[in-house]
Amino acid sequence: MITISGLIITFNEEKNIARCIRSMQPVCDEIVVIDSGSTDRTVQIANELGARTIYNPFEGHIEQKNYAISKAKFDYVLSLDADEELDTELIRNITKLKSTILHDGIMFNRLTRYVDKWIYHCDWYPDTKLRLWRKGRGQWGGTNPHDIVVMASNAKVKKISGNLKHYSYNSISEHIDQTNKFTTIAAKAAYQNGVRSSLFKIATRPILKFIKDYFLRLGILDGKYGFVICYINSLSALLKYSKLKDLQDGKQI
Repeated sequence: MITISGLIITFNEEKNIARCIRSMQPVCDEIVVIDSGSTDRTVQIANELGARTIYNPFEGHIEQKNYAISKAKFDYVLSLDADEELDTELIRNITKLKSTILHDGIMFNRLTRYVDKWIYHCDWYPDTKLRLWRKGRGQWGGTNPHDIVVMASNAKVKKISGNLKHYSYNSISEHIDQTNKFTTIAAKAAYQNGVRSSLFKIATRPILKFIKDYFLRLGILDGKYGFVICYINSLSALLKYSKLKDLQDGKQI
């Protein structure tokens, strides 16, 4: 029987943290919450639910999640965001794996809720994620704020059924605010990694993104919110490459 450390990073997540922890409790042998200074009841709720809470200053999503791994006691880690939860099928299948697991990493689909609707297209589903893996065989990488788990080249990875349910945005305004914030982080990270923008990219990337998500990825089937999501996705491309161009020109973003 393998043992699993559940890991969550938080900052002011009192609306989400209980749901996330409760979904992890059936499969995790400990739950560790790395908090970066919440001013709401996040830490109190986590402690009341039996999690081990640790304060660590936030330096980036990747850095914070890798710090969480360093605090895990057990062989495997299950890393979720505070606004995510395991559905019942995923809990059942992870429980089965604890006695038979032969793989270094486990992948599963993520299903996102937008305002009051589950989104099955728009390039948002199946949105397969690797969130359960053997400690020492993988770590967080990618480019902030879009972190991914990078496994060892010879790692054995398996996909199981069930959904990681993601409670994303409660309103369109919240989505737009987050898009503005994340595109600033993404532009700065891209600039530091040597990526460059141009007027051509600013003009074409948003259009191509909308066509891909709304037509090729069938966002049109998700109704009104499908259109809104695909439009904001294209806005994200516009903002990222525009902010990147400003950085190249020595301007503030």
